Amino acid sequence: MTFQLRREEILDGAQLSAMLEESPARAAQAVLVAAREGLVDAQALLGQILLDGRGIQQDQPLAVRWFEIATQGGHLMARNMLGRCHEHGWGCTADATRAAGHYRLAAEAGLDWGLYNYANLLATGRGVEQNHSLALACYRRAAQLGHAKSMNLLGRYLEEGLVCPVDLEAARDWYRRSAEGGDFRGQFSHAAVLADAGRIDEAVEWLNRALAGGNLNFLRVACTALLNATHPEIRELALAYHQRAAQLGDERDVERLAVLA
Repeated sequence: MTFQLRREEILDGAQLSAMLEESPARAAQAVLVAAREGLVDAQALLGQILLDGRGIQQDQPLAVRWFEIATQGGHLMARNMLGRCHEHGWGCTADATRAAGHYRLAAEAGLDWGLYNYANLLATGRGVEQNHSLALACYRRAAQLGHAKSMNLLGRYLEEGLVCPVDLEAARDWYRRSAEGGDFRGQFSHAAVLADAGRIDEAVEWLNRALAGGNLNFLRVACTALLNATHPEIRELALAYHQRAAQLGDERDVERLAVLA
């Protein structure tokens, strides 16, 4: 039986997002109805759930189409997600140049995620000419908007003095704010600062938070850093990081865990 909503029962974007947490399949039907009725937030949300296969059969090319429709309606996050799809080849051919174009427009409109993603391409020279000065400006603006991942990268620029004066105090403050904002890389950076200051118990607490939220690529890199740590309490966490990487990764991660164990 198909779930139906009358026009007067169509929910707004916030209500649809809340429904997704409670009943993904029911919410997906409600999102579809609202998207077809022209609710731009619902169109962007429909693109996301089609991309993820949440409460609905995954269909990445169709997700791209709904992101395009929402973008035509002025939805900035849909514009950003179009960039993500083109960057990673989700439902379309990977094209870093097209991705950069979408990110740039979202960034120019002031979207924090657009600023962050555009900065990432600028910093690495993917799809655009490498430009660390502009990347730094984008990270800084996104950080000032409260974007936790950008806070960590702004801290990195300030710590290393890349196209800006070294400012360790400001870098440490941005790492702390990134960590408190929930970014696992920021939590790892903040933990390193705490460890250098001899605040080992606090460092271990933040490292455990980073472990809980970190993705596979982060865990792989972090394992090596932890093994080289000065403090034994921190080195001991390398095993937990390897174990989590083995859960998320492939046979190479399992082999690395066996060697460490």
